[in-house]
Amino acid sequence: MMKKLGFLAFLFFFLLALPGQGHAASGDTHIKLDGREIKLAKGSQVQEISGSVLVPIRVVVEEMGYSVNWDSKTGKVSIKQGNKTLDLTINKKTAQVNGTKITMPAAPLLKGDITYVPLRFVSEQTGVNVVWDNKLKTVFLTTPDSQSGSGSGSNSGAGTGDVSANPTPVPVPDGSSGSGTPNGNSGKVTGGTTGQSTSTALASINGVSFSDNRLIVAMDGKAVTKVSKLTNPDRIVVDIVNAKFSDSFLSNQPLDNSGQGNLQVTDYPDVKQVRYSLFNNNPSTVRLVLDLSYSKNYELLNAGDGLIIVDLNKDSSKPVTPPGGSGKKLVVIDAGHGGQKDPGAISLSGKYEKTFTLAVVLKVQELLKNEPDIDFVLTRSDDTYPTLSDRVKIANDLNADIFVSVHGNSAVATATGSETYYTRPDSIELANVMHKYLVEATGLPDRKVRQKSLQVTRETKMPAVLLEVGYLSNKNDEPLMYDDAFQERVAEGIVAGIKEYLGLQ
Repeated sequence: MMKKLGFLAFLFFFLLALPGQGHAASGDTHIKLDGREIKLAKGSQVQEISGSVLVPIRVVVEEMGYSVNWDSKTGKVSIKQGNKTLDLTINKKTAQVNGTKITMPAAPLLKGDITYVPLRFVSEQTGVNVVWDNKLKTVFLTTPDSQSGSGSGSNSGAGTGDVSANPTPVPVPDGSSGSGTPNGNSGKVTGGTTGQSTSTALASINGVSFSDNRLIVAMDGKAVTKVSKLTNPDRIVVDIVNAKFSDSFLSNQPLDNSGQGNLQVTDYPDVKQVRYSLFNNNPSTVRLVLDLSYSKNYELLNAGDGLIIVDLNKDSSKPVTPPGGSGKKLVVIDAGHGGQKDPGAISLSGKYEKTFTLAVVLKVQELLKNEPDIDFVLTRSDDTYPTLSDRVKIANDLNADIFVSVHGNSAVATATGSETYYTRPDSIELANVMHKYLVEATGLPDRKVRQKSLQVTRETKMPAVLLEVGYLSNKNDEPLMYDDAFQERVAEGIVAGIKEYLGLQ
C-alpha cells in the first residue's frame, strides 16, 4: 500500500464544507473511523479553514486502504478506490472522476509540506459517510461496511441490526454430526435457527488465511470465539459468535449458492481445506471448519479484539509453546495490499502490485520452511486484504522478533531502484541489513534506507521494515518484477537478510 512512500508520509487529507468557521481549529481534535479513534500527531490536527474541515490523508491511505499517488512537480493527487479514480490538483476546484470533470466545494491546498483536499467530495465519491461534530471537534467517518445502521455524531461508528452476509441461516459445514470435545468452556454450536440477530455491533470478518499450519482470521470489532475438535471425520470447528462477513470479504472470498465458501490449502498435509459460512443468524455466528487429514491438536493463540489465530503446530506429547517460544526466532512476513479493496499500484502492463508482493512472499515462505531455527507467519497467503491494523496486530500479538513487509513502488516513469523504509530507531539495524541484500538481489539502483512514519513500521513493537523492491511504473523495473527468477532472487535476499540479522548464518 505504500507505493509512493517518498511523498505519502507528508500528505494530508481532506474535507467537509461547514458554515461559519474561517480559521484553523485550536486544541485537540479527533477522527473516529467506524467508531475507532485514530491517533493524530500534534502537527496533523483536524483544521477548519475557509468553511472547510481538513483532516490527515493517512486516514484514507493507511486506515481505509485507498491507493494514493502524489506528484510534487505537478501538484496532482490521484486517489483510487475500487473502480473509481479521483484526480485533484493543488489550488484548483475542478477535479475528475474517472475522467469526468466535477467542481468541488473547495480546492486542495498545500501548507508547508502537507497537502489538504476536500473530504466532502471524496466521501461522496467513495461512499464514506462523514459527520463533523463542532462541539466535540470530532470527525466521524463511517465506511460502507459499517453503514447498515443509521446514526450521526458520536454514535455513527457502528452499524446496527442484521448485517449478516446471508440473512437466511445456512446449513453449515459440520452442523451437529460427529463426536467432539469442546475446548474449555467453548462448547459446540449445533444447528442454525431462523430469525434475526439482536446484536447492535457485529464484528466484521475481513479476511481468512492459512499459513504455517495456522488459521488466521482478521476481524474488526469484538466477538466470542468457540473452538471444538470433532471426529468422524476429523476436523476443527471455529465458531465466531456475534460476527458477520464484511462486504469486502465476500467480494474477495465469495460464498457459493449454498451459502458456503472454501479456502483451498496446499503444502500443509495436516489440513485438506478450510470451509466457512454464516452458521446462525441469532446470534449471528460465522463458522469455519478445518477439514483434517487425521486427528490433530490445536492451540487458540488469540481470540481477542481484531484477530483470531488457531495454531495446529501443537504437539500433544510436548508442553505447549507459542510461536517462537521453542527457541526459534519468529518472523512475520507481510505481502502488501490484497483483495479487491486494495490491489495496490497498477504496473505499466496492467498488473497489480498485490500480485507481485504475494508471489515474492510465497517464495519467501518456501525458503523459510527449510530454516530449522526460524518460525514464521504470513499476514496473508492469498488474495485477501487484512487491514494495516490487522497486520500490526498479528505481529504484536505473536510477539514476533522482526516484521518484514514487501511492496512495489510507483512514481514518475524515470524513477527506478530499490529502497527500504523504517520508522523507529530500533529498526535501523534491520533496515540496513535487509537493504544490503535487497539491492544485491535486484541489481537495481540503490535508493538507500529511508525513515518514514508508516503504520506497519511505526506501530509494530519489534524491529520492522518495509521493502520497496522496484518501480512498477518504470519500463525496466516492471518486467523484472513479474519475472519468476527475479522474484526468487528477491526472496533469497530477504531470507539471507533475516538470517544475518537474527545471527543464524
